[in-house]
Amino acid sequence: MNRVFRLLVIAALASACTTTGKEPVDYVDPYIGNISHLLVPTFPTVQLPNSMLRVYPERADYTSEYVNGLPVIVTNHRERSAFKLSVTTGDRLQNIIPVSYDNEHLTPYGFSVDLEDGAIHADYAVSRQSAVYRIRFRDGKGSLLLSSLQGAVSLADGGILAGYQEVQGDTKVYVYMEVQETPVAQGVLRKNRLEEGKADSGRNACVVMRFDEDEIHLRYGVSFISQEQAAANLHREIDSYDVEKVAAEGRKIWNETLSRLEVKGGSDAEKTVFYTSCYRTFERPVCMSEDGRYWSAFDNQVHEDGGIPFYTDDWIWDTYRAAHPLRVVMNPALEEDILASFVRMAEQNGNDWAPTFPETTGDSRRMNSNHTVATFADALVKGLKIDTARVYTICSKALLEKTLAPWCGNRAGAVDRFYWTKGYMPALAEGEEETDPNVHPFEKRQPVAVTLGTSYDSWCMSLLADAAKEYPAGVFFREQSLNYRNLFNGRTGFFHPKDARGSFIDPFDYSFSGGMGAREYYGENNGWVYRWDVQHNIPDLISLLGGPDATVKKLDEMFATPLGRSKFEFYAKLPDHTGNVGQFSMANEPSLHIPYLYDYAGAPWKTQKRIRQLLRTWFRDDLMGVPGDEDGGGMTSFVVWSYLGLYPVTPGKAEYAIGSPVFPEAVLHLPDGKSFTIIAKGASEDNKYIQSAKLNGKSLNTPFLRHEELVQGGRLEFVMGHEPNKEWGR
Repeated sequence: MNRVFRLLVIAALASACTTTGKEPVDYVDPYIGNISHLLVPTFPTVQLPNSMLRVYPERADYTSEYVNGLPVIVTNHRERSAFKLSVTTGDRLQNIIPVSYDNEHLTPYGFSVDLEDGAIHADYAVSRQSAVYRIRFRDGKGSLLLSSLQGAVSLADGGILAGYQEVQGDTKVYVYMEVQETPVAQGVLRKNRLEEGKADSGRNACVVMRFDEDEIHLRYGVSFISQEQAAANLHREIDSYDVEKVAAEGRKIWNETLSRLEVKGGSDAEKTVFYTSCYRTFERPVCMSEDGRYWSAFDNQVHEDGGIPFYTDDWIWDTYRAAHPLRVVMNPALEEDILASFVRMAEQNGNDWAPTFPETTGDSRRMNSNHTVATFADALVKGLKIDTARVYTICSKALLEKTLAPWCGNRAGAVDRFYWTKGYMPALAEGEEETDPNVHPFEKRQPVAVTLGTSYDSWCMSLLADAAKEYPAGVFFREQSLNYRNLFNGRTGFFHPKDARGSFIDPFDYSFSGGMGAREYYGENNGWVYRWDVQHNIPDLISLLGGPDATVKKLDEMFATPLGRSKFEFYAKLPDHTGNVGQFSMANEPSLHIPYLYDYAGAPWKTQKRIRQLLRTWFRDDLMGVPGDEDGGGMTSFVVWSYLGLYPVTPGKAEYAIGSPVFPEAVLHLPDGKSFTIIAKGASEDNKYIQSAKLNGKSLNTPFLRHEELVQGGRLEFVMGHEPNKEWGR
């Protein structure tokens, strides 16, 4: 595209924005959360929704002084770029060249950046499996280096660079690049010197192209199947070297996706937080299908997808809570394809077990419990299409045959036999040696977390068993779903670890016991958080805690109880337990449903107050605006739901708890042309309390909305006020 035409395109886009105002994609700020409070920051990911190709700047976080060249592809959420694309203007040649950067601007679909103090400028735009770079050299010459950390790279006539990198196990990612300009020299890099040759392999393999040009243009495709497929992906998606053209298409796709959730009113800051949270929620899982085929790390084979795309890189322990339920509402067809991918993974992995933490390199089996069961149960009760017989088989086998020991994919062992016999995971006393080889030396048994999580999974399994007409199994799993009771300490009102003899571990501190991350008893969070981890039987939990009034007092107590020690001491042991309001941790997923529990205990006005407090405190439009590990939509989906005024407290139940809608109007554009409108008259930062409500013109006096009422379309109207109406919703 010539310069004049480029300027016309840019002017047209600017005019459109001026005429119609900011569009949803314009509110997305990929930099939100790029500085972490303590652990892993968010990364400013450039990617189309659910797309295989994604990149972000190669650096530790926003404060980093240098970037390691230009990114090519991120293969798993949070990982670094698989290949290194280094650019330099001088004689300095090395495998990876850290360079200073400035004037960086990122959107969900592209970026621009100055490198080497302005000596190099790069523009980038992304498609689904391909992308394009434009690189300008201020002094009219420069070098381009493509490196594979472990694999092979090559040069071919016509300005072609290609290669593969071994990612993990048998998984490889391939790249095919075309450079429009002709290099004046090219070869392989050996001992930081350019030498003759067209291919290099092994560790830090590297090829080099040198140019005497002010500007070079590079486009490339990626593949997990082959180099030839990477070339095919490129040529299918991008037919020029025009960055603006590819960026405009990416912008359109993101805007269409985000516009399905239309909000009106509110501040720019609120819209920025909302639409940025939508962007992070819709990033994953990623589609691995390439022209009807896909590589699966679950059996190290290439498969035909049969018209049903294959999705992976879904951290289900985090995303089952709110990200999957949001997709069930907004894009059920996509959710069905994702669930079908889980079934394929089970069939391919050699043991017919449902996955727990699927990534592009296989199932890492991270965290505790198997909440894939919950994603299937939620889809089942909300009317999505699943193969109930197959789903029952793969989920029951995963639950009963695989060990419950966290971060382990082995077959069941001693602690599992104990669990299914006695109804709880036994804890070790301080100093007691581990006897089960399945237990991870760092992750420990996490006995309370495993017991509570598996109780919930068992309840979900009972739904799947009934649907599959496996009625004795349904009875068995319903009985197992009550196992949380076995660890409830009636004297203290907490879930308390027990040893194999059935005695509570004593002495005990619910805020601090359990070693690093409380893993000897809980998991990343302390006993105050796991006090509420009974999503599937909240009425029984309220009964155990002494009734509604006592439950409200215990919730209040959690938010009011201080850490009890210095932040230095507390976070040195519990680094995931950040974003605190008292003992509550906004920064970790097991906490997400807790502020909505006031609805169930007869004090919905306290949910309204608490949700607004948490959103205002911990989710902001700034570099530290995410309180903890975001986990690819696990946390930001909570923000999306909460801004709308709803939350799926129990995946597997077809209902939503009502919170406090932030925007005066929000429209969910549902499939089949339907829409659901949420009106919050008078909503503002102070007017956070629901005074009255109507659903489709009829009075609503319950803090819950049924899934059927949401997806059939309609109108939910709230009147908001400055002071709580303590009678509404009781």
